[in-house]
Amino acid sequence: MEKYYITTPIYYASGTLHLGHCYTTVLADCVARYNRSIGRDVFFLTGSDEHGLKIETNAKAAGLSPQGFVDKIVDGFKDVWRALNITYDKFIRTSDASHMELVKKIFKKLYDQGDIYKGEYKGLYCVPCETYFAQSDLVDGKCPDCGRPVSKVSEPCYFFRLSKYQKWLEEFYESHPDFLVPEARKNEIFNNFIKPGISDLCVTRTTFDWGVKVDFDTKHVIYVWIDALLNYISAIGYGSEDEKTFQKYWPADIQFIGRDITRFHAIIWPILLHAIGLPMPKLLHSHGFVTQKGDKISKSKGGGFDPITLCNRYGADAVRYWLIKDGPIYQDAPYTSELFIKTINSDLCNNLGNLLSRTLAMIEQNFDSVPKADVVDKDVDNPLIDRINNLDSKIREAMADARIDLAINEIFALVADANKYVDVTMPWALSKNKDMKRLSTVLYNLYFALGSVAYHLQSFLPDTAAKMASMLAQKDLAKFKEYNTKLYGAKVSKGEALFARLNVEDELKYLESIDPKAAKVEQQAETVNLITIDDFDKIDLRVGQILDSEKIEGSDKLLKNTVKIGDETRIIVSGIAKYYNPKELVGKSCVVVTNLKPIKLRGVESRGMILCASDDDGNLKIICPDGDIKSGGQVN
Repeated sequence: MEKYYITTPIYYASGTLHLGHCYTTVLADCVARYNRSIGRDVFFLTGSDEHGLKIETNAKAAGLSPQGFVDKIVDGFKDVWRALNITYDKFIRTSDASHMELVKKIFKKLYDQGDIYKGEYKGLYCVPCETYFAQSDLVDGKCPDCGRPVSKVSEPCYFFRLSKYQKWLEEFYESHPDFLVPEARKNEIFNNFIKPGISDLCVTRTTFDWGVKVDFDTKHVIYVWIDALLNYISAIGYGSEDEKTFQKYWPADIQFIGRDITRFHAIIWPILLHAIGLPMPKLLHSHGFVTQKGDKISKSKGGGFDPITLCNRYGADAVRYWLIKDGPIYQDAPYTSELFIKTINSDLCNNLGNLLSRTLAMIEQNFDSVPKADVVDKDVDNPLIDRINNLDSKIREAMADARIDLAINEIFALVADANKYVDVTMPWALSKNKDMKRLSTVLYNLYFALGSVAYHLQSFLPDTAAKMASMLAQKDLAKFKEYNTKLYGAKVSKGEALFARLNVEDELKYLESIDPKAAKVEQQAETVNLITIDDFDKIDLRVGQILDSEKIEGSDKLLKNTVKIGDETRIIVSGIAKYYNPKELVGKSCVVVTNLKPIKLRGVESRGMILCASDDDGNLKIICPDGDIKSGGQVN
């Protein structure tokens, strides 16, 4: 059986988890579940990073020992993962005795081979980030990662001779261009941190005690970023008496990390592995931040609602869906409670839930709850059937690149097609006209489409998939993988709504009442975008005419539009592919922002923006001028 080893970072046990942490782990869980579903032997690792000055300080303030403090924090971590249905195979703690022994052993090995040497560190250190910085790294005199003040540090320490591996690391990146994704992050790391020269790294501290101590010099505590990185191999038994698990699963197939810790994983980690003679992981996947008010969500900054609160109120799958659909797979993604609630209403309640309820209700009313195919109209039925039959390969293609966002969008594209199929076939009219044979097939096709959705949702929204399986009366959802007309006999059950429709205003008041601090951040975000009439006058809005439109390869969201604006023709990329077929756009008039700075999207330079409007239910339409306004006309 083919193995698959997937890791998340181990989360720093100094406080509670927020949505940013959850995003990483939900991504990893989706990948783990999917690879299990296609027959791979999966090992999914997560855990807690429990050492360092910050934890020692926080524990003292709480009146606890460092160990007692992290024990309570870790219990909270595991509660969050249970709430989100995270299916990890092992939860490692850096306070585990076996892990600490390995850290000591590897530190001694590196010292013995001359990769670690003793010296003195004088410089700057950010306690919350557990990171050393040069003066030139700071932003406005503060930590470039968290924005907090840094401390001046002067103490004897041991250094890791990273500079020794400068040439090797450059050559490794040049020969392994797909080691770190996305491309922009790889280029940033290589051009800004590797190519200019790698400095030796201070890897011990003497000003606190909570950590793994150097065996041969016990005044020194090993730097948390050496300690923490080694969890990926200690967890699977490297250096133990029995290395079978390590030999089976290493190298890791994919390691998910956030943008803020990419440098450690992209520079220290490969050098550390190379220095001890181990192969590299196959892929580092660096995602962006979940943001509020344009800033990374952080409990210490007052952002982010408690994930358990969201799961208890709206269900784990609602939280998982928002994260994997709208989360920062490559670039930062904004979170607001309003956006979250509207996404539930639009995608889960309206598009999927209503489709399921209407279909099953009509099968119950017209066919004694038993769906069965009868009279087929190939012209009408085949496009939906083709979508069903092609879905598995499309998801497989997306998941090969860990593009969970593309996979979930493919599933909901089938939901959208099924809703369009309802509009075209009008089953209510067939029922009224007593065309029962044709109605039988229409409802069977919708039933099968919903089964296909449920089958493919198992890796992403497991509770929803299980509930749909019960309502569809099919325990084995794999029967829906490829369309056939033989799934009949079992009685469907409409039951309760899959997702209850939410009152946006009531839910916002509720969330504000339980977490005023997080709500305040959102309210500030709402006012930060106010502009004056002078600002508005800077925007050049013109009428354009769409001459051509086509999908951009590799994206399910983007369309490449050729737009005529007066005497000029431009290419404008728009994220409207889920709302419009390219052919529908040809000849349409639209309103264009013409003086935006050009930007490249999927390798296509976009010069402008086509304005659109959307409603609470997720419907989107291009804004068109009223009447016959010529291309190039100014919008005032």
